[in-house]
Amino acid sequence: MSEPTWLYENFKPTGSAIGFRVTRKLDEVESPFQKIEVYESTDWGNVMLIDGAMMVTSRDNFLYHEMMSHPALFTHPDPRRVVIIGGGDCGTLREVLKHPGVETAVQCDIDEQVTRMAEKHFPELCESNGDARAEILFDDGIAYMKKCAPGSVDVVIVDSTDPVGPAEGLFNKAFFESCHRALRDDGILVQQSESPLVLVDLIREMRAEMGKAGFDSFQTLPFPQPCYPSGWWSCTLARKGGRGFGFREDAAAGKAFETKYYSADIHRAAQVVPPFLRKALAG
Repeated sequence: MSEPTWLYENFKPTGSAIGFRVTRKLDEVESPFQKIEVYESTDWGNVMLIDGAMMVTSRDNFLYHEMMSHPALFTHPDPRRVVIIGGGDCGTLREVLKHPGVETAVQCDIDEQVTRMAEKHFPELCESNGDARAEILFDDGIAYMKKCAPGSVDVVIVDSTDPVGPAEGLFNKAFFESCHRALRDDGILVQQSESPLVLVDLIREMRAEMGKAGFDSFQTLPFPQPCYPSGWWSCTLARKGGRGFGFREDAAAGKAFETKYYSADIHRAAQVVPPFLRKALAG
């Protein structure tokens, strides 16, 4: 590209689109699972797309990665063993490993090429890949969770793409049952749960599938995410063992590591469910 042009993702389910002004394509690879592209933008740093869908930008990725990890880890009383299903760009892994109490963090993504592209074009997301506590696997996350020993995991984070293609099996009862079995009695499952504004039906269906799998309490936390459809995203926490979602506020407020978005105040505020969303989830 000699002059900046616009790169758009048209998202038919919501009747909307998102676009970035880009200067050139930096890379492209067709893996056995999906097409991965990286562009250089004028204002948002590098932009990664998977099968034409915006996945991550240099400028706003911290919103997603911090909210996918820290609320759950500060809600669990003592998270030591964490499993990340998906998360190939390694940003969630980086955030998880900021917690000194975490002893092991396994990341299992089916597509190695996502990680290789992140290492090349988003190295800041991969800065904890060499941590001795990290184990990075390229395998089927559904099969991995089936093989996990019962009661061996404290937190499972499902950092997946939309529920189509390779990620389709990560949003149903069978997969959630595997997570429930692998979690200890006070364990927490976290699933990226799409837009609470325009995809609330998916959130409701996902929570129903979690309930069928044995989880008995749920919390959906909204947060801004400019590069995703509607600009408003969410993660949903499912709790094993009937516990609530009070979090270790003093620990969150006094954390020894830096975050750009997450804080104890943000966590507390995210727990306030807007009336329309409360009504929709209750329905």
